[in-house]
Amino acid sequence: MMQRTALFVTFGGLVTSLITTFLPLWKTMNSDLNEVENWFSGLWHTCLYTEEVGVQCKAYESIMGLPMDLQISRVLMSVSIATGGLALLAAFPGLEGVEMCVGQSVLKRRLLILGGVLSWVSGLTTLAPVSLVAYTTVVDFWDEGFPDVMPRWEYGEAMFSGWFGGLALVIGGTLFFVAVCMGDYDQRPPSVPNSPQTKHRTKQYLKTEVL
Repeated sequence: MMQRTALFVTFGGLVTSLITTFLPLWKTMNSDLNEVENWFSGLWHTCLYTEEVGVQCKAYESIMGLPMDLQISRVLMSVSIATGGLALLAAFPGLEGVEMCVGQSVLKRRLLILGGVLSWVSGLTTLAPVSLVAYTTVVDFWDEGFPDVMPRWEYGEAMFSGWFGGLALVIGGTLFFVAVCMGDYDQRPPSVPNSPQTKHRTKQYLKTEVL
């Protein structure tokens, strides 16, 4: 049950991180001078929403022209998706009840550990870019060099989904480690009493059984 729970949580975190990567809602901006326009910014494109036209999105023209935080976030989110997928592929054959690697308990244990490590890496590489973009957004928002009437970027919904997805991946990796520890505890050999009193009672029982 713990193994399947870890797999489910990791899968949920991976899907959430994947959706967060392509959502254009990392940052939002609206102006008090023109309240009918709302700007949205993501890792891959920016969007403009107006009541007359609706949503219009445009991809970034140059990667090198992007801010450094967006360039780093692109790379880290790509690494997160790749490691999260590998975590699921590595952990699935290690689950009990899966007819793969049958009879190889040591290999199944190592696959679960590998899945946990990859899930941890995926979670951290999701939390890092989201936190980086959040930090730069706060710094730019409170920058006193900008005029007060100038609109500024604020947090978007994708920031919170990214934090949730990264946390779910970290929790999923932790549950894989817990499942491995529970498996080791169940497979440990039974303790043999070594006290002299117990040995004496065992000998008396054997003598009585012979008589």
